[in-house]
Amino acid sequence: MTDVDFSAIFEASPVAISILSSAWEYVTVNRAYERLTGWSRDQLIGRNVFEVFPGGPSGRSADQLRASLERVVETAEVDTMPLQRYDTEEPGRRGVFHERYWTIVNAPMPGPDGQVARVINRVEEVTGFLQALREAESDTGSQPRALAAQTSAIEAELFVRARELQEVNQRLRRAQESERLATVAARQALRHQQQVVADTSHDLRGPLAALRTRLEAALPDLDADSRQVLHAALCDAERIGDIVADLLELARLEAGVPMRTQQVDLAHLVRTETDRHIQSHRPLDLHVAVDADAGVAVAASPVQIARLLNNLIDNAERHARTRIDITVAQGQGEAVLNVTDDGSGIPAEEREKVFQRFYRGPDARRSDPGGTGLGLAIARKIAQSHHGDLYIADHSPGTRLTLRLPLQHPESPASGSAASGGDTPDDR
Repeated sequence: MTDVDFSAIFEASPVAISILSSAWEYVTVNRAYERLTGWSRDQLIGRNVFEVFPGGPSGRSADQLRASLERVVETAEVDTMPLQRYDTEEPGRRGVFHERYWTIVNAPMPGPDGQVARVINRVEEVTGFLQALREAESDTGSQPRALAAQTSAIEAELFVRARELQEVNQRLRRAQESERLATVAARQALRHQQQVVADTSHDLRGPLAALRTRLEAALPDLDADSRQVLHAALCDAERIGDIVADLLELARLEAGVPMRTQQVDLAHLVRTETDRHIQSHRPLDLHVAVDADAGVAVAASPVQIARLLNNLIDNAERHARTRIDITVAQGQGEAVLNVTDDGSGIPAEEREKVFQRFYRGPDARRSDPGGTGLGLAIARKIAQSHHGDLYIADHSPGTRLTLRLPLQHPESPASGSAASGGDTPDDR
């Protein structure tokens, strides 16, 4: 097989070609480019193309060329420009420009890492052809009218085809961008699903293995206490049930299923739910204080907001030393709910991690080994489904979880509106 000398082909090409760096500096040019522009490669290499060819006194033509080159680097696709007027400066005579017209094609040249490292710039001049058309059109006294009409038609056809080419390029770029965004979204969704499956498998494996081990150990042991074995197995089964229920709740929230909302007095709901939670959950040595302003109304699902609140209190109980403070207020058109504990606090670098599925800090694992690690993830999804937000605010000592929800305006409907969330008919 005969080796092909690509450098010789580049030099011998009758089409003017230059190679530009990603900073638009000349890397090399071929002989045709030197002949066409009137600039030698020694004058060009290392210089910026827009320094050598600014595009006329106004520089407007350069903006279109720059946009084309940037698209090539960004999309790694060939970009064909419509017919361009791009005036060039006469070599050695600064400020002296000549009217010139070009067809320009820019193509990507990938580097070793696959990214666009350089751009191939191919130019062909059509100035002479267009000038001949104009002369033929204007010289109607010495040429037949049919020829003048024909040249006008050709010039009009060139203009129309250039516009069509530009529109096609724009549609192609939009289609490519839509395809790229769809591909990115699909990859993110796939990674998300893979992570969910991995997290679920990891978290279910523990209680399932414990349940199996207990039953396998009890079967050959004739002296085993059956009630004790069954009680331990029941605890493992409840743990599995809690994980499955929380995962279903997260899936329902993320699916964005519309839910019914109504006007909710946030202060009343917080006081009621906190009292109920204290009676059934609170450790005896932990003080819980509520300071809730009256008249703080939000459009929400009472069941979902109650679950969010209970998740926040559960989290605070795992970290608090002596007390939990719960406040409800309003400001800047929002209802603000704070749940604050006096524990050791959460480092700034972990504040977003606590809202991830199954993430459990060392304190939480020690204080509540049976927790699912899904409570705060669910709480944030509930907040977002109500067009609000849940985050960890700056506070010392301890940790402050802050919920912000839009206030219910008096003119807004009190009930029956839909939000993106996940109440089932039984929850309403």
